[in-house]
Amino acid sequence: MQTARTITLFPERAGETFKGVGGADLFMRAWRPAARPRAVVVIAHGFNSHSGQYDWVAERFLEAGFAVYAMDHRGRGKSGGERFHVDEFSDYINDLATFVRLTKSRERDLPVFLLGHSAGGMIASLYAVDHQAEISGLISESLAFELPAPSFALALLKGIGHLAPHLRVLKLKNADFSRDHRVVDAMNRDPLIAGESETARTVAELVRADERLRAAFPRITLPLLLLHGTEDKAARPSGSRFFQEAAGAKDKTPKLYEGAFHDLLSDFTREVVVADIAEWIDRHLPTK
Repeated sequence: MQTARTITLFPERAGETFKGVGGADLFMRAWRPAARPRAVVVIAHGFNSHSGQYDWVAERFLEAGFAVYAMDHRGRGKSGGERFHVDEFSDYINDLATFVRLTKSRERDLPVFLLGHSAGGMIASLYAVDHQAEISGLISESLAFELPAPSFALALLKGIGHLAPHLRVLKLKNADFSRDHRVVDAMNRDPLIAGESETARTVAELVRADERLRAAFPRITLPLLLLHGTEDKAARPSGSRFFQEAAGAKDKTPKLYEGAFHDLLSDFTREVVVADIAEWIDRHLPTK
């Protein structure tokens, strides 16, 4: 890895906004090394999260010579929109497409790697289906595929999502994200995820996204890095395994972390995982 660089752009207190679907004001942060980056990592966060939670991760990627861009999805973090709600999952995907285009316009001629966590992994994966030429690789962390709920309950949620779309039906436990009590305490105090509870429409759209992605996996042919913890209670490790088996890509690297919880980049696995990601990106950089 290269020596550490200084963060020079958009610290947490700054940032900026861009326009998403329907004119929504979406918040973004970016971290750049002082020297020209070797690659760009775009991050799509999951539920109970936002871009500001990635400061530590960004610093580690800066040490590897990568620029990092992360956005807050609509209704989350500092972005506009109804809190923790989306009308259509495609809004998330199209917002991400706009964000990737914005990133590429600022980091011209650099390879872009897309990192999606949990529900953000669903957004990133569905984006990749139709935009594979825009990115050099997809990194899926704790993919929220094959949700840990009975099929009849998921079918019921789809119905509720139609009849009572704004009803709050799902609250994830912060304690399921990390075995590190300091991380969980920080999440419990984070005002940007305080009281986070997903609406029926949001959950129903995630279920439908699961169905769409199941059919689309064979179309994903770009290089894949698939990461999951064995003790993930929020997203089944079997979902990442199915992705590995069903994806059309020939270049597929699965990594399973023993005992790890839902957020590998905030669990005790964080140092190993960020090093594994940086090493995988290094191996997939274009040769000169």
